[in-house]
Amino acid sequence: MVSSEYERRIAARFATFDQDGNGWIDRADFSAAAKAVLTEFATTARSDRGQALYSGAEAFWQGMAGIADRDGDQRITREEFVNGAVKRLRDNPDRFAEIARPFLHAALAVADADGDGAATVEDTVRVLRALGVPEETAAGAAAGLDADADGRVGETEVVTAIARYFTVPE
Repeated sequence: MVSSEYERRIAARFATFDQDGNGWIDRADFSAAAKAVLTEFATTARSDRGQALYSGAEAFWQGMAGIADRDGDQRITREEFVNGAVKRLRDNPDRFAEIARPFLHAALAVADADGDGAATVEDTVRVLRALGVPEETAAGAAAGLDADADGRVGETEVVTAIARYFTVPE
């Protein structure tokens, strides 16, 4: 795949993070994502799970800003996102997994009704929809995350898939 095609695909993924659609990614987008997941699962921000999700969102923001916010204005433009992803993550998807893991772990914990460390496929769809993924896409993605077809989605499956989605040109 030519570099420009890879950059085009990464640029299209920018919208996933730009929760408010204002043209850049900032701390507020990560907070909005956490709030949306908590609202979907009727979990309060002050609960342990709520606090963990907000902490995870902050860690995710800090990691993304460190990779992509080249001018230090606390906003990541589409160009910065593409350049950050292409230059720093393309050859190291594990780095993306590292910065995403606290948020994904906490989101999974919010969706994990029985506390066994995995969410149902249906609850995974709910998380994805809360994050702005269209219903049809969310359903397909959640089913794909259930690699062993046991009806459950665990942290390893989620982190690996998200890291690949944002860094690997497929």
